[in-house]
Order: sequence, then structure tokens, then C-alpha cells
Amino acid sequence: MILGLVGDTMLGRLVAERLATSTPASLIAPEVVAVAHEADLFVVNLECCISDRGEPWPAAGKPFFFRAPPKAVDVLSSLGVDCVTLANNHALDYGSVALLDTFTHLERAGIAWVGAGPSLARARAPVSLDAHGYRLTVLAATDHPADFAAGPDQPGVAWADLRAGVPTWLLEAVQHAARSTAPAAPSGVLVTPHWGPNMVAAPSAHVLHAAAALRGAGATLVAGHSAHVFHGVDGPVLYDLGDFLDDYATDPFLRNDLGLLFLVELDERGPARLEAVPLKLEFCHTRLASADETEWIARRFQHACAMFGTDVCRDQDRLLITWSR
Repeated sequence: MILGLVGDTMLGRLVAERLATSTPASLIAPEVVAVAHEADLFVVNLECCISDRGEPWPAAGKPFFFRAPPKAVDVLSSLGVDCVTLANNHALDYGSVALLDTFTHLERAGIAWVGAGPSLARARAPVSLDAHGYRLTVLAATDHPADFAAGPDQPGVAWADLRAGVPTWLLEAVQHAARSTAPAAPSGVLVTPHWGPNMVAAPSAHVLHAAAALRGAGATLVAGHSAHVFHGVDGPVLYDLGDFLDDYATDPFLRNDLGLLFLVELDERGPARLEAVPLKLEFCHTRLASADETEWIARRFQHACAMFGTDVCRDQDRLLITWSR
């Protein structure tokens, strides 16, 4: 089974303005859509709400508010997205009413969501996805911001103070999901945390510690996001998936305009092989990377993975990792 993964997918602000005059298909090059369709299951971090209602979240000093129009869900559908995580720092940018609208629009499109909910129990609950006889259980949490946290009867996100350690509820959820996998059929547990600071070249100490704890609890694969740039791979941990679609300013050193689409082969023993496809994030548009851009991405990814002793090979324009078992 091939699992597709991309990081921060922001369909609000200037992306939303472009959607007002362009088709959803215009945001992503057909060649990128074709790569996405190689996946049997596709999971993304949706870093916005989808609604035409709500008011900006009243947090002092909050600089960015991302809200996508209802037609933005067609962008996700065109990619074949099966599930989004909403455990991040933009799901409640326009309050509870917009978050609840997001659930409605996703549900109507047949797209599952994880990491947020109308209550604490739903926000922390896993979702199960099935493809070709493989069952993938997905769990999500975010370590910021605390004021977005769901309450017993309050919409919000699955917040976990990972700087203080992985909370018991999350470890137990991973353990339960791992124990519940069917012995007669291949299955796995994906944990997709929104963790750590923005615009850093490598995972922070608390992210490293949290990853080890999640692996120890039984996660088959951990795929994080938040930094806006891709990080290295350490065993079954993809520390940061980077960005996929946005209108963000570009850092000339970290190059958050260059990204990766990940295709991970999962079988009954866990992750077997990874293919990372280089991307170029233009203004409100994502395409495959050019030859020069691919060279930069390859060097950056190989260096980031070498920090963890992970070898990256090249196969034409794709970057490959094979897990030893």
C-alpha cells in the first residue's frame, strides 16, 4: 500500500483570492496531481479552516488568519486526499463556527479529518482508512497553540504540550491503535504531529524526544509538520514534511518554496520504501521542481537525513530511502 503525504497546505488568504477568479485545478500542476494519484491513501496537513463565516480568533499578537472558501475543498478532492489533519495553529483562525463548517465541507466531499472536533473526545479520536486490504489508523495532535485546545463540549484541536513530554492520553491512544490492528490483515498506525517552531532547519529537542516516545508506543510511521521546510528521516520518522501550497514569503536560505511530496510503501512489517518527489512552490501554485531546483532539494534532503544516519539514493528525479528490516 502506498501512502502519500504532504505538509502544510494553506488554501486561505491570497490563495483564497486566487480561487475567487480561478479554478481549483489551477493551483496545482497536473504533473503534481498525477504523482499524488500514485498513492493509495493520501494525507495532508490542512493549515486553514474552510468556511465563509466566522471572525478572526481574538488572541493578542496573532499575526496570521487563514480561511479558505468552500470551493477550496475541490483542491483536496482533485488530489485524491483521503484525510486531513486539522491539529495545527490555524484550524480555529476564524473561531468555532468556521471550524464546524470545515467539518461539514470535508464530510460532504468524503474526506476524513483528524486532530480536531466539536468536542475533546472527537478531537483526540483516531480515524481509520482502508486501501487494498491495508488498514491505516491515523492520530494527530499539535503542540501549539494551547488556546485552540478542544474542551469536553467545546470545539477545538487535539492539543498536547509536547515540550513537557508526550501526554498519557496520546501515548495510550497510539498503544490502543497498535494493539487493535487485525492480526490477519496488514495494518499500521500513522501519527502526524504539528510540532516545533517555524523556519528551523532541523527538529528541536522536544520533537526528537516526542518522536522516540511515539515510536516506543507503537507508531508505525510518524510524519510531522510545522517548520515550513522539510527535515530528515530517522527510521520510521519523517520529522517535517515541509510545505505544499501557500502564498508565503520565501526565506532565501531555508528555501521554504522548495518541497517534497512523499510516497511511503507500507506492508505488514511497516514502512518498506520511501520516494520523495521534489516540488517548487510558486505564488499560490505548486509544480514539479526543475532540474536545478531538484539538485538543491536533493542536497538539502541528503544532508538532513545524514544527520540521522539515513542514506538517500537518487532515481532520476526522485529521492529514495529503503528501510532495512
